[in-house]
Parts: sequence; structure tokens; C-alpha cells
Amino acid sequence: MKARRRQLFWLALNNLVSAGLLSAKRALSLFDSEDRLFSPEDDWLNFYKIGSAAKEKLISGELLDFARGELEKLAEKEYTLITFEEARYPQLLREIVEPPLVLYCYGQPEVLSWASVAVVGSRRPTPYGRVLAGKFSEELAAAGLVVISGLARGVDTLAHRGALRSGRTVAVLGSGLEQIYPKENRMLVERIAEKGAVISEFPLSSEPLAFHFPLRNRVISGLSLACLVVEGSLRSGALITARLANDQGREVLAVPGPVDSELSRGPNYLIKQGAKLAESVEDVLLELPEPWKEAALCRLANKKNISPELQGREKQVYEALPENSVIHIDDLSDKIQIAVAELLTILLSLEMKELVVQEAGKFFRRRT
Repeated sequence: MKARRRQLFWLALNNLVSAGLLSAKRALSLFDSEDRLFSPEDDWLNFYKIGSAAKEKLISGELLDFARGELEKLAEKEYTLITFEEARYPQLLREIVEPPLVLYCYGQPEVLSWASVAVVGSRRPTPYGRVLAGKFSEELAAAGLVVISGLARGVDTLAHRGALRSGRTVAVLGSGLEQIYPKENRMLVERIAEKGAVISEFPLSSEPLAFHFPLRNRVISGLSLACLVVEGSLRSGALITARLANDQGREVLAVPGPVDSELSRGPNYLIKQGAKLAESVEDVLLELPEPWKEAALCRLANKKNISPELQGREKQVYEALPENSVIHIDDLSDKIQIAVAELLTILLSLEMKELVVQEAGKFFRRRT
């Protein structure tokens, strides 16, 4: 009963914060005011200098009615609620300015406290950016790190998919868990929740409003030991996340790009400003604090030392595939003189052995 009462308390305050009627810092100053919230009086609200709109909601009991409804939905959907006062609230996130009061979680809440790296970038990446977003994320996850991103189209989606090929990922939403955005990523959300987590600080039915996304970005960086930017313009959300990461004391890294590409301007600018240049996943791992750096480097080295034992045409196809780029099946067929129909069968076998990755449009590469 006491635990439910505390959850109602935090959900009520979080609703005020989400509506912009109260700052998270001011809300946290009410940490020991639970009993007063359930019997609100004007005097104590004046003591905390709470605005009139927030005060009216507190006194009316509207917030507690809302909080009870949220708890019922959480139980029905089997989502997890993590409040700021709980020991399982991620410690890194607790340390940022204006941390979320609550986290709504679909999936495995324990992964939120594991060593993580944020991978962010353009919603419309070039083929170069698409390959590298997936490759970096896959290798980071293979090294035992959780990849954090925002479920947006483009680099975010590619980062989640890449991480799922070899490990775990966390998606941070700019909407409520009942309003997945973009809608085409609903199936991806299910896959993420199986091994990782999908989280939001916003009430369950919250729409993906524009002002939610900068708030979401501070959570992406706040959960992470480092932030990697893969393509983005100078005015992109990825650069906002990088700035927040820097303000939070996290390492910021950027993948350099062609100087004539608009989407390289963001990462190249960050590098000029002191961000670490990332040409490989090892560059990212070397910037992590101990003990995570050594552990991740060891895991990655062990993965790379495992050579596949292949024979015949499987070996021929595997050795013809690039590692750091993709090749279209027609070009691969011309290169090794194997008919496309037979080649598809061989590639499927290699995919089932987790040695080959197929990208959209019948492009293939080695799984690193």
C-alpha cells in the first residue's frame, strides 16, 4: 500500500512537470511532502512557491485521479514504473540537471543501469551514414555495451537494428508508450523490448510534441557513458544531444564525413570543437572510463578472433563480401560469377550462421 501511494505521488508530480507547470528541480524539493499532497492545503503550497496553475491542480485532486488511471494502465500493459527515489533508477541519469521524475519502461528495466553508448544522427542519412550507423552499433553491442538512441527514422532506427544483431539496445521516446512514433517502428519496439527496453518520461498517452524531443535528448545522453554522432546538419537534433552530453560530462565522438556533404557538417564541426574522431569502434571504446573500457575492448577482441570455418562456395561468397561497406547482390554475382538465385541461397545460409548482414535493397556485407 505504501509503495502504491509513493507511485501515485511521483506520477502526480511528473504530470505537472510534463505539462510545463513545474520544474523537475522544484518537484524534487517536494520529495518529503507526500502526506500533504494527499491532503493539500494552500499554506504549504505557498511555502514551496508553486505557481497558481500547478497549485490549482494539486488542490483539486485532479492529479491524483490522473495518477490512479496511469497505474491501472501500467498494470494492464505490464509496463514497469521506475521513480526517482528507487535504487534501480539509473545512477548516471540521476546525476544530470533536471532528471526525469519517473521512467515508464517496456521491456527489461535492469539494462538501464548497464554500461551504454548513445548513437545518434540524421533522420535522412546517406548510404555512407546508413552503413556506419549499423556497423558501429552492432560492434558496440558485441562489445557488451547497450546502445541508446531515440527510435527516430534514419540513424536512430539503424542504430537499434544494428545493436539487436549482436546485443541490446534502449529506445528513449519523445512520446508516451501508447503513442509510438514513428508508427512504422512498432515492430521494432517489440524486438527492442525482448532484450532491452523502450522508455519514456511522458505520460502513457502523450503525443510526440515538438518540445518533447529536446527533453528526450537529455535522457539519451544522460543514460550513456559516451555519445557518438553519425551524420547530421549543424542544426540537427543530433548536435543538441552532443551538446547535452558534453554539458553532462560525457565523452562526445563523431564519425568524420566527406567535406562536400551537408550531413558531414555536424560531425566535422564537433571534431573541430574537440570531439574525438571515431573511425572505428575501438576509437569509441578507448574513450570510455574504466573498468568499462578494458572489459569492452576484451570482449570485442575475443569476438574478432573467432574465424568462421567455411567450405566451398560459402567460403568463396563470404570472402568476397566487404566488411566496411555493402555490395549489391547483382554486383556480387558479377564479381564471383555465381547466379543470383544460387547466391541468395548461399547468403541466406550465411545469414543463419550470423556471418552476413543484409541491408535494405538487397545489399550485403560481412557481420563483424
